[in-house]
Formats: sequence, C-alpha cells, structure tokens
Amino acid sequence: MLGAIATVLFKKLKQPVVLGYIVAGFIASPHFAFFPSIGNEDNIEFWAQIGIIVLLFSLGLEFSFKKLLNVGGSAIVTALIIVTGMMGLGFIVGKGLGFATVDSIFMGGMISMSSTTIILKALTDLNMRQRRFVPMTFAVLVVEDLFAVVMMVILSSVAINKTVEGKELLMSILKLSFFLVAWFIVGIYLLPTVFKKIRRIISDEMMLIIAMGLCFMMAVLAVKSGFSMALGAFVMGSILAGTVEAERIERVIVSVKDLFGAVFFISVGMMVNPDIIIQYAGTIALLSVVVIVGMIIFGTTGMLATGQPLKMAVQSGFTLTQIGEFSFIIASLGMTLGVLDKSIYPIIVTVSVITTFTTPFFIKSADKCYAWLERLLPASWNRLLEGYSAHATQTEMSESRLIWKSIASRYFLRLFLYTVVCLALILLSYNYLKPLLINALGTQWGIVCGTVITLAALSPFVYAIARPHIRVTERQKLFELSGKVSYVPIVMMMLLSLLLSLNIIVAVFYAYSFQSHYAILAALVIVLAIAVLLAPILRKQLVKVEKRFIGNVNVRENRRTGRAMNLVSDLHLAYMTVGHDCPFVGERLKNANLRQRYGVNLVNIQRNGVLHPVPKGDTRIFPGDILGIIGTDEQIQQMLPLVEATSTPERRSTDVKFTHFAIGEQSPLVGKLLKYARLNEDYESLLVAVQRGEEDFITPTPDLEFRASDILWIVGDPARLHELK
Repeated sequence: MLGAIATVLFKKLKQPVVLGYIVAGFIASPHFAFFPSIGNEDNIEFWAQIGIIVLLFSLGLEFSFKKLLNVGGSAIVTALIIVTGMMGLGFIVGKGLGFATVDSIFMGGMISMSSTTIILKALTDLNMRQRRFVPMTFAVLVVEDLFAVVMMVILSSVAINKTVEGKELLMSILKLSFFLVAWFIVGIYLLPTVFKKIRRIISDEMMLIIAMGLCFMMAVLAVKSGFSMALGAFVMGSILAGTVEAERIERVIVSVKDLFGAVFFISVGMMVNPDIIIQYAGTIALLSVVVIVGMIIFGTTGMLATGQPLKMAVQSGFTLTQIGEFSFIIASLGMTLGVLDKSIYPIIVTVSVITTFTTPFFIKSADKCYAWLERLLPASWNRLLEGYSAHATQTEMSESRLIWKSIASRYFLRLFLYTVVCLALILLSYNYLKPLLINALGTQWGIVCGTVITLAALSPFVYAIARPHIRVTERQKLFELSGKVSYVPIVMMMLLSLLLSLNIIVAVFYAYSFQSHYAILAALVIVLAIAVLLAPILRKQLVKVEKRFIGNVNVRENRRTGRAMNLVSDLHLAYMTVGHDCPFVGERLKNANLRQRYGVNLVNIQRNGVLHPVPKGDTRIFPGDILGIIGTDEQIQQMLPLVEATSTPERRSTDVKFTHFAIGEQSPLVGKLLKYARLNEDYESLLVAVQRGEEDFITPTPDLEFRASDILWIVGDPARLHELK
C-alpha cells in the first residue's frame, strides 16, 4: 500500500517512481518506528531476488546484440573509458576511506554505472529527447548495461575467491565468453524455429508462462555453470529479443516486471538506515561528489577520444552524473554472497538518491559549462579538437580495404563460433556420453563408439573451420579494383584454419583417452581421408545449418520482407505494418487496386491483435494495420517503402547527415553566387552556414559569393554529400 501511495505522490511531484519505491521501503522497514514494520524480511529478500531476475530479463529483451553492433565502436570505447575510470576511482576512494579490498572493488563497480531509467525520465521532463547528444548517450548506456552484466560475473568470482588474481580473472572471463556464445548459438538456432511451429496456438497466457519459464530455466543453468541468476535471465532476454515474438513477450511480461521491480526497489529502501546515514554523512557527501565529477570527466573524455565535438562531449558527460538500479543490483549481489559490509548498502542508496535529484540540474547546466570552457581554452586547442573530431568522423577507407575487412571479420567470426560449438560438443561428449557408453558397452567399445559418434557430430563444424569462406564475387571485385588478388592473406587463413581443425580432432582423441601417439596419428589420417571423401555431404549439411541459423538471426527482418516464407515459385508471404504516410491509407480495398497497381494479393489484415482473413472489398486500411501480402521478391520490395511510409523523425534521421568540408582552390564553386550553385537541386542538400577564416559563421544569402578555403556546413543525403565533396 505504501508503494502504491508513493507512486502516485512522486508522479505528482514529477520525480522518478523508483525514488518513491525506495521511500516506501524505508517507511515499511524496522528503521521507521511510526508505521508497522514488515513481518518477514527473508520473504522480501527472496522476492527481491525474483525481481532482479525479471528486471534483467526485461532488460535483455530491450537489448539484443544487433543493437550493440549498431551502436558502433565510439559508444563501446566511451563506455569502456567511463567504467574503467570510475571503477579505479571508486577503488581508490574505498581504500582511502578504510574499506576492505573486496568492499572497495564492489564500491568501484557500484559507482561506475549510470541509470538509463533516471536519464530517460530527466530528458523527457526537460523536453530534451531530440537534442543531438542524446542518441550517442543512449548508445553508451546500452553498452554500459552489458558491461554491468559482465562486471557482476567478475565480482562474483572475486567474492567467492576472496582475492583478485590475473589468472583466475582471465579464466572467469573466458568461461563467461564460452557460456554466452554457446547459449546464444543454441538459443538462436532453436527458439525462433520452435516459435514458428507453435505461434498459431499460443495465447497471451501461454506466452507469459513460456517466456518466464525460459527465463527461470536459463537462470538455473547459469547458476549450475557458476554464474549469477541475473546473468542467465539477461542472456535469455537477449536471445528472445531476436525472435518475431519479442514485442509480444515484452507486452505480456510488463506487469510482472513492474510488480517484481517494485518489490525489488522497495526492498532496497528497507536497507536504508538513518543511523548509518548520519554516521557516514561525510562518506556519502564525498561519494556523491566523486560520482558527479568522475562521470563528467570520464564521460567527456570518452566522447572526445572517439572524435565527438567538445559541446556534444560536455553535454553527454553532464547527463551521466548519477547511479541507479545496477548499483542496487551489484550491492544486492555482494550482500547475497556475504562479502559486502552492511553499511555500504545504505550509503550507496543514499548516494543514488542524491545524484538522482541533481541530474536535471547538471543536464541543464551543460551548455553554460561548455560556453565557459570554450572561452577558457586557447583558440589553438579549440581548433585542434574540431580538427580531430572532423578527422575521426570522416575517415574513409578504400573499397578494396573494405572488402578485405568484410572478409576478415566474417572469417574470424565463423572461426570463433564454430570453435565454441566444437568445444561445447566435446565437453558434453566427455562429461555425459563417454560414461554412458562405457557403462553400457565396456571400456574399449565405449571409447571407440564415443569417439566415432563425437567425430560424426563435429564433422560439419570442423569442415567449416578448415574451409575459409571467400565469395567468388569478392575475388572478382578485388581483381577489378587492383588487377590482381593477393593470396598471402588467403594462405594464412587456410593454415590457421587447418591447424585449428586438427587440434579439435586431436582434442577428441585425448578426451577419449587414446594414449598412443601412433594411434592418434593413424586415426587422424583416417579421419582426414574420410573427410575428403565426404566433403560434398558435409558441405550440404553445413549450408543447411548456416541457412537456418542466419535465417533465425534475421527472422524479424525476414518476416517483414517475406524472404523466409516462399510459397510457390518465387512468390512468398510478407507482413508489413501500415505507416501514416501510406498512399492508400483510409481507402477501401476495392479502390486501392493493389493487384492491378502492384501485382500483389492481400490475404489478411491484423488489426488490434485480431486477424481478419481474406478481407472484403469494402474493408478500409488504417495506420498500424499489419498486412499479409503475397508477391514476388521484386513486388514486395517495391511495396515495402509505400506501405511502411511514415514521416516520423526517427526514420528521417537515418537518411540525412550534417557535416562540413572546405572549398578547394580548383572547385567550380569558387566565385559563384549561392543562388546559382544549385546545391539543393543537384545534390539535395541545404547549406546551413559558411565559415570564412577566423570570422564568425556567415548566414547564407542568395547573393553570397563562395571563396576558396570557405568551410561549408551542410546537411543532406550522405551519398549526395559525398558527390558534392
């Protein structure tokens, strides 16, 4: 009841609801004598653990590794600088305050994570969601969320071993990497296929039970593997984020997430002890200053290091000045493992409350600080930062280097994934298949049968490792660009692949206790000979496995374009969501003439969760409808931009670029007036400003005459701007 009252009250006060839950928890705790306190604290702790699992599961659903790949290297580098810097700073402050080594390490982890929830709320309240620095800041927060999950695993290892050793830390990271990759491969290969088979019979109730069942199953598997339950929940959420049911799962679990999230944050508030806050007031004040100043410094530095302009870097740094939910989760982890001093929990909660209240103030003061900093820095420093930013964001690679980069990244990704699959199969065979066969068939026959079965299961993947995949089109393109193809990288890849595949086969023989080196050598020769003979079959199996895996990775996009739903010949079924700017929105089907205009057939309409099969001619089409359309690949590709047409800012922002470049001495623009330059007509671009020498920016007018060395600040389509440049 206190939680319910707190949500309403804090909503009225325009404060984050999370703070309301913390206040409600404090009032319900034994530390507040004016209300009846909670009856059984152990129960609350149990449900709080469930809350952490559900929170991390829902975070994984919003995450997806495709989103991580899309944020780019700049966000990863910036997040790494922030997390590393704040962890080091937190450890130093913790040791300086007299905390134990493990407590100081946890302290560093707790103050290194900004709160996505609080930042989103603050930017929304300040009406600043559309500012230029916001997308990059959110990209950094996405990466920080992943780092937080990795950090929990490392901190768990540190807590259990009571020490920090390089070898054990490295093994923990390798073990974590193996766990993540193995389960992502299994999950991506199996789950989308299962959902595709049963999606027609799954109600919302069934989907909720299936989703939570998968979440708790992976939490248990994570614990069995030596990791935290929270990590398992996050992994399962990220796997499901790539399926076509992701949005539906998010919708059906939202109430469960809200309920148990509230229980978790209320339990956090119950840990707040006023006596400890008064006792450690100096520590709380110091940590609050460390969080605010440290986040500003490391956030700004990280942005500058990745080539962002000074203003954008300062704005991002000032936005990250708080800690939130992950700090509580890390603190709860330390308390659960029994390694964290009980006084640290209320200290961190209080620091979070203070920095949450100060966040809007620092976001608003970022522009003033930037203006002051720009005046303070020498002009040469400002020019240096601007030049570095322009160089870092506009560096271009030659076409041949881009092709080689694509080949190398695909090669090493395949090598890594298939090696993990092979190691997982060998471990399963060694731990489960080998004892089973030895008990059933005896030692000698059990070892022989186990070796044969394991090699047969591994054969497609070992074949994939041994055969570097370079497309014919890539070879042809490289030859066209340079007149020859360098075979040195190809030979190096082949040697590395061959060496790795041989080591995997040898590992199988050692796992099954082949003691004689001559026996291993003879077995290797036999295996290689069989592999050569069975190459066509192995290639066919490999193509089938890869096709299914890649199809599942891209299942959401494939369902939208219909590429995975071939019917007859080259016809297939695609699902498209009607946008607000679709040319036939509001029309009756008989007037839209989809078959006559585009050659496609509309077979069903899904509206507000209700499916209308074979709609009548009088049915109208509305925004948000999901149309099931049958057509060829060309017809569907022609229909997609029409049906999904929308004028939302998010779609436009991916199609334009704001950049600048200087006019060269030989440019045809030199001496020409803006009104005759035809920048808009010929290049679909808009000139925003002109910078001339050390003067201020010039606002363009039709009679502006261009000069050599003028710097044009211009916006437009990236491809057309490249032509203009």
